[in-house]
Amino acid sequence: MSLFKARDWWSTILGDKEEFDQGCLCLANVDNSGNGQDKIIVGSFMGYLRIFSPHPAKTGDGAQAEDLLLEVDLRDPVLQVEVGKFVSGTEMLHLAVLHSRKLCVYSVSGTLGNVEHGNQYQMKLMYEHNLQRTACNMTYGSFGGIKGRDLICIQSMDGMLMVFEQESYAFGRFLPGFLLPGPLAYSSRTDSFITVSSCRQVESYKYQVLAFATDADKRQETEQQKLGSGKRLVVDWTLNIGEQALDICIVSFNQSASSVFVLGERNFFCLKDNGQIRFMKKLDWSPSCFLPYCSVSEGTINTLIANHNNMLHIYQDVTLKWATQLPHIPVAVRVGCLHDLKGVIVTLSDDGHLQCSYLGTDPSLFQAPNVESRELNYDELDVEMKELQKIIKDINKSQGVWPMTEREDDLNVSVVVSPNFDSVSQATDVEVGTDLVPSVTVKVMLQNRVILQKAKLSVYVQPPLELTCDQFTFEFMTPDLTRTVSFSVYLKRSYTPSELEGNAVVSYSRPTGIPRVIQCKFRLPLKLICLPGQPSKTASHKITIDTNKSPVSLLSLFPGFASQSDDDQVNVMGFHFLGGARVTLLASKTSQRYRIQSEQFEDLWLITNELILRLQEYFEKQGVKDFACSFSGSMPLQEYFELIDHHFELRINGEKLEELLSERAVQFRAIQRRLLARFKDKTPAPLQHLDTLLDGTYKQVIALADAVEENQGNLFQSFTRLKSATHLVILLIGLWQKLSADQVAILEAAFLPLQEDTQELGWEETVDAAISHLLKTCLSKSSKEQALNLNSQLNIPKDTSQLKKHITLLCDRLAKGGRLCLSTDAAAPQTMVMPGGCTTIPESDLEERSVEQDSTELFTNRRHLTAETPRPEVSPLQGVSE
Repeated sequence: MSLFKARDWWSTILGDKEEFDQGCLCLANVDNSGNGQDKIIVGSFMGYLRIFSPHPAKTGDGAQAEDLLLEVDLRDPVLQVEVGKFVSGTEMLHLAVLHSRKLCVYSVSGTLGNVEHGNQYQMKLMYEHNLQRTACNMTYGSFGGIKGRDLICIQSMDGMLMVFEQESYAFGRFLPGFLLPGPLAYSSRTDSFITVSSCRQVESYKYQVLAFATDADKRQETEQQKLGSGKRLVVDWTLNIGEQALDICIVSFNQSASSVFVLGERNFFCLKDNGQIRFMKKLDWSPSCFLPYCSVSEGTINTLIANHNNMLHIYQDVTLKWATQLPHIPVAVRVGCLHDLKGVIVTLSDDGHLQCSYLGTDPSLFQAPNVESRELNYDELDVEMKELQKIIKDINKSQGVWPMTEREDDLNVSVVVSPNFDSVSQATDVEVGTDLVPSVTVKVMLQNRVILQKAKLSVYVQPPLELTCDQFTFEFMTPDLTRTVSFSVYLKRSYTPSELEGNAVVSYSRPTGIPRVIQCKFRLPLKLICLPGQPSKTASHKITIDTNKSPVSLLSLFPGFASQSDDDQVNVMGFHFLGGARVTLLASKTSQRYRIQSEQFEDLWLITNELILRLQEYFEKQGVKDFACSFSGSMPLQEYFELIDHHFELRINGEKLEELLSERAVQFRAIQRRLLARFKDKTPAPLQHLDTLLDGTYKQVIALADAVEENQGNLFQSFTRLKSATHLVILLIGLWQKLSADQVAILEAAFLPLQEDTQELGWEETVDAAISHLLKTCLSKSSKEQALNLNSQLNIPKDTSQLKKHITLLCDRLAKGGRLCLSTDAAAPQTMVMPGGCTTIPESDLEERSVEQDSTELFTNRRHLTAETPRPEVSPLQGVSE
């Protein structure tokens, strides 16, 4: 059990659907037993009175039958119970029970039992007072300083204080300015009654003033008779607390002074005898009840305050000393001595949950045995430590930091893409120029091993590909269930997606509550976005892929894209994307090369990637394991930079349009305010063409909003094309430098960090920061570069010159032997193997010119992808074979 939870010593539930309030709980030695142990007296609004004496066999036991000393049905709702010297002629303690129209005083006594049933208790009515007015609450004390007995004061619902001197009625007085009754308490030191009125102020009335004031029974007499019969009731002092009070309690911590504690709805006040504030505490929660009691520290008082968050706070003056959690919201709290256990906290909830608890923890009686001392052999410890460290290192290398668990066994996910188009296309609201846009069906199958609730499936594809449905929810109520969902994928807009790969992600929680995520990737067919086309002999952009195996017939690689049965189809094939782009693929007859060419640089990516994947699959089926592709041409960075500049230009344009739209919107609102002021003016005045200006500004706002929307669409399309070009550049770098899969993954993380491009966080600044980090870590030449700190804040750059220079420098250092690595030893300067004829990379601004010269020598013929006019006597296939 937590240290900050109240330790349950004894508890019980009272009755069935009974209700209780703060006056229904009292702790006292009501049977006047010789041991002085307190008893718990509880009354309910259902009229039941119960007296408990808990005797748990061990901590936390529930109530036993013998713990209930007495249970009586009084037939009237019990508003409050108090114990005091209420019977004349004796100083024994008696029980006073307040009903709505009656006050009863009982004597509680016990008789020793001679059998196993134990002692027997009974309650005898000593006297009762029938009330003429409906009672609210009561207080008691030695009014007027009398000794050896207690008097009772009852506050009625209409503001009358009725004083009873034990068996007889003394007098009644109406409180001035009364509206609703509040809490009532008696201060023995000042001999006064303290209450909180409806004016939200604490009021104090002297008992002597009450006793000599006008009798309440004579309120109907004339003013002259009232002046002659007694004094007017005057308040002793008042204090405005600004909120309604929940309870009042008076505590004396020495013989010379006492304190008045008032619990408000949001504050806790401590007042002096004269009404001055001693201190106050603002509460951060809504209190339900409180109990001040004397502290062990001289001059301070401890206070228990319970709240509606099931918490009990212990304050020493205004300092929080302890906080403990309760299983219920108490409406009354008391502290007493039960079964020789002092300081037991007794709490009662409004639904009858009665609990006795204490703070802290139980003392531990366990003593650890003495350990046999022996001499340590430090040499053996060192050997054992090295063996353990080697085992840990090997496990981390083989399995990673996070070991795999049985999450795949909990749920298996598989995706099947239909090889054929849908008989009826599911494409809706498409913006593609062709008449009929095909769609393909994708099936996702989920099979569970254990019971899973609310498993959510989310499917993602790259825009402008669209799904008919992308969110699914499953309930696996029994193990070994198989659920299958189907959806269709189609091209929605008239440009080419950056990838044909989709991702199905399933998120669920294991029976233990641990969240899990499973993803399954699938590949969409090329024919979904591409049709067979006529090959083109001329193109603006060309790339050549080298292989180490003899060329393969294109008909066997792309069986669904043959437009005619000529022999040329073995070596030449055309592709026509639904968005309008055309790509031509050529295979050399004599060499091991393939050429891809198109009018747009970014359109080369999908066909190039598809070619390499299909070549790998073809040779794997043939049993060839040493197949490899390479790229020996110059890197097409200039064409890549043109796409970057176009994307950045759209971002800048969008920023300017948004600023202009914001200015026009401010102007529009200012004109509206001017017009409204003119229309509200009682004296008619000319509008001075404000209506014309408003109409013109409105048209400008609409036009700018349309321009912003159009620019956002162009920016999204440009970002998709930029991602396609980035994929192609990464592929060419990997083939050019023969990078491993891990190094290619590092390049993809650096060049493709974002799924979406926004004005706040764009592609240019994010990629620039990632590439700068690589240049200053794993691709750095010296420790001087590593000491440079990157700017932690990403802002949109002024231009793209810095980004293009970093990309060029990255390729330059990769060409000169640099390797990409994210391990801990990557921070050390790399020993680069310089190819013949290569010079060192300049590090100062003075050597920038040599960078450009080196880059020009390395990436020869940057404009090699520009428009070329082939000679009439040379065919495209001859160019590839050469």
